[in-house]
Amino acid sequence: MQRRNTPSETGTNLLFRAISAIERVGNKLPHPFWLFWILAAVLALVSCALSMAGVSAILPKTGKVVEIKNLISLDGLAFAAESAVDNFASFPPLAIIVVMILGVSVAEKSGLLEALLRITIVRLPGRGVTFAIAFSGMIAHVMSDSAYLVMIPLGALAFRAAGRSPVLGVMVAYVSVSAGFNASPLVTPSDAVRSALTAAAAQTVDPGYIVTPVATYFFSAVSSLFLAMIITLVVELVLAKRPDFSAEAGGAAGETEPARLQLSSTERRALRLTVGVFVLYAAAVVLLLMIPGSPLMGENGSIVRSVVMENISVFIALLFALVGFVYGRITASIPRLSHVPAIMTDGISKIAPVIVLFFVVSQFLAYFTWTGIGSVLAVKGADLLHSINAPHLVILLTIAVAVAVLNMLVTSGSAMWAILAPILVPMMMYLGIRPEAAMTTFMIGDSVTNAVTPMSPYFVLALGFVQQYRKNAGIGTLMSFAVPISTVFLITWTALFALWYTLGILLGPGIPVR
Repeated sequence: MQRRNTPSETGTNLLFRAISAIERVGNKLPHPFWLFWILAAVLALVSCALSMAGVSAILPKTGKVVEIKNLISLDGLAFAAESAVDNFASFPPLAIIVVMILGVSVAEKSGLLEALLRITIVRLPGRGVTFAIAFSGMIAHVMSDSAYLVMIPLGALAFRAAGRSPVLGVMVAYVSVSAGFNASPLVTPSDAVRSALTAAAAQTVDPGYIVTPVATYFFSAVSSLFLAMIITLVVELVLAKRPDFSAEAGGAAGETEPARLQLSSTERRALRLTVGVFVLYAAAVVLLLMIPGSPLMGENGSIVRSVVMENISVFIALLFALVGFVYGRITASIPRLSHVPAIMTDGISKIAPVIVLFFVVSQFLAYFTWTGIGSVLAVKGADLLHSINAPHLVILLTIAVAVAVLNMLVTSGSAMWAILAPILVPMMMYLGIRPEAAMTTFMIGDSVTNAVTPMSPYFVLALGFVQQYRKNAGIGTLMSFAVPISTVFLITWTALFALWYTLGILLGPGIPVR
């Protein structure tokens, strides 16, 4: 007699079929470089049709009439040829990400960032290792995608040292870095790219609008702590109780591995001195701002509009480079100052694929702006939302859910925001919603499904580490852990934003949520 599937098995089968369908569709998508050129070709055809139809819109802020321009026309072709270099050279995220990486690469190469993660882990008791790894994953976001390479093996090591399953450690580290990617107590390179794209989109409505990398810092920092606690609760109350996550099931702990979590006396001394340098640097910046008539201050003594805040990426990059060199000099990981340029060069080489992608993204966005399609879509979309009369909070939460679904296919957050920002940001501004609020809901949606999408190369990386401890592990093993975390993240993180929005708490320094 054939055995019937239980309801839970039926649900699992449906989930795996859905995941397989997503994987098949996603595998058919071209590389983002070619995807943007395809989108540019589609944009050209659409602009031709809309221009011939005489489509136009009146901008609410200025009363200016925007007519769709044909990108396939001689004027359009001339614009594309004449502006190509300028489009790339003036692309806001380009310079910001390069400057940030120059500093972060020094701190990463010196071992400072990994030391901070290790000290975060060892300072908590054994049963607190879940929270330690989860919160360390949030800190590690400053390392961008390198966070996966550092945190996943570190998670296995920490759990083994605590007498728990290393498989569980791998999974906690993976979901912390992936599902919470846009939450961090530190300002990250992703913040710099996202804010630059948002500013460029907002300036199509208000040319003087500025969005800095710390625009959503308060929400991001609180979210990092909040999500770490959510992971801890879900893991400890539910997932860790599974028999296959017992210490025995995960393999015996190595005798020498726990020592790798401990800092040497030299590393501890280097960290203490690094903290001192950090305090002195922060104090120096504050003192320079407090000098009467300081040119670093903004108009009417505004700190939010000051040179420091509007160019925060420069100050952050300098800080990372300074403390990284100090730490590296003491630990001998960076013996001499002459080694710094090579380290920075290596850091830039790691983002070469991003720079290549930025070239085509900058062209596509320039075409999009020139045709006027973005402005028309923003105005028409805002009119539609006005007619529906949906509350602003409902609109923002809908954006978060829609982006979470889209993120299953387009896993590059910068690429997705490059496509959505020119439409969503102006549309929200016409509705009276701040660009930073729209960006925040995008951050949520762009994070929560990272852990479950088979399109992510880091899903395969995490699975490879799991299989080191459990040979028979498959996609379902990792998915059965990641899906509950991602689902709870989507519910609780959007709830946190809803509460934040309702209470009217600042998103970042001087940035109201509504």
